Amino acid sequence: MSENNDWLKKAREVLDIELEAIRAVRDDLDEAFSSAMEEMSACSGRIVLTGVGKSGLIGRKMAATFSSTGSPAFFLHPVEGAHGDMGMLRSEDLVVAISNSGETEEVNSILQSISSLGIRIVALTADTGSTMARLADVVVRVKVPREACSLGLAPTSSTTAVLAVGDAMAIALMQSKHFGKKDFQRYHPGGFLGQRLRQGIHRLMHTSALPLAREDESLENALEVMNQGGFGVVFITSGDNRLAGVITDGDVRRMVCGNNWRLSDPAGLHMISSPVHANPGQSAASVLDVMEEKAITVLPIVDHENRIKGLVHLHDLLGKGKLKFSS
Repeated sequence: MSENNDWLKKAREVLDIELEAIRAVRDDLDEAFSSAMEEMSACSGRIVLTGVGKSGLIGRKMAATFSSTGSPAFFLHPVEGAHGDMGMLRSEDLVVAISNSGETEEVNSILQSISSLGIRIVALTADTGSTMARLADVVVRVKVPREACSLGLAPTSSTTAVLAVGDAMAIALMQSKHFGKKDFQRYHPGGFLGQRLRQGIHRLMHTSALPLAREDESLENALEVMNQGGFGVVFITSGDNRLAGVITDGDVRRMVCGNNWRLSDPAGLHMISSPVHANPGQSAASVLDVMEEKAITVLPIVDHENRIKGLVHLHDLLGKGKLKFSS
C-alpha cells in the first residue's frame, strides 16, 4: 500500500510541475503570440513545423493538429531539409521552428536557408535572445520554471508547454476560420463523428414511441406525452399524422410564466406552427447543420406529404456527451 502511495505521490508531483509550467507560459503570453497568429492567419500556403529530438516530435503533433482543424501543415525534419526536402517549401508557406534553447545547430542551419528564400519564420523558444530567435520574424517565448525530470535534464515540462501553445494556436486559428463540425467530418472520415454524419438520417432517427398528440387533445394530455417521451418535445398532429406544430419544454417554461393558458386548452392553441423539420432522405451532416443553425436539439422527420416518420435528437448525431453546440 505504501509503495502504491509512493507511486501516486511521484506522479502527482510531476503533474503539479507540468501544471505550473503551463500556467507560467499562459501568464507570459504577450503580443508576440498575437503577431504569430496574424502570420498564420495571413498564410496562404502551408504551416511548416520543424525541430529535432523531442521538439521535433512535438512539431509532428502540431502539424497533425493544424491539418485536422483546417490549416494545411506538415513537418520538415531539419536534416532531411538540408539534404533536399527544402524543395517542398513554397514562398507562401510559414515556418514554425521549435527549440527550447534556441541554439539547436540543425534547426538554425536550415532556418538561415529558409530565411534567404524570403519565407516567414515563427520561433517557439525559451530564449528570446538565442540564435533561432534572431533568425525569426516573430518569437513566442515558451519558458517554464523547471523541468519535471528530477535531474532537470529530460525535456518534460518544456515539451508539455510548447505542445499546449501549439494547441492554443491551432484552435485559435480554427475558430477564426469558422471551422465547424461538418468540416471536421470532412477531415475525419474514419472517426466516430465522420462515420456517423455520413449516414442517411433515416438510419439514425427514432421511428417508434414518438411523442405525438393531436391538435384537439388537451394541453394536459400533450404534456403527459412529452413527459413520457423523454425528448423534451411533443409533436402536434393534424389529420393523417401530418405535422402541424411542436411544443417544447422551453415553450412550457415560458408558458407557465404567463397567465394565458389552461391545462384544458387544446394543444394546438399553444403549439409553434410550421416548425423546422427534415426529411428521411437527408444526410445526417445536413440535418446537423440545420440543428446547429437553429440551435435546436430535437427535429421531426417528415415525408413529402408532411407525415411524421421519425425524430432525431442531437445525441443521435453526435453521440451522447461527445459534443455540443458552440457558443
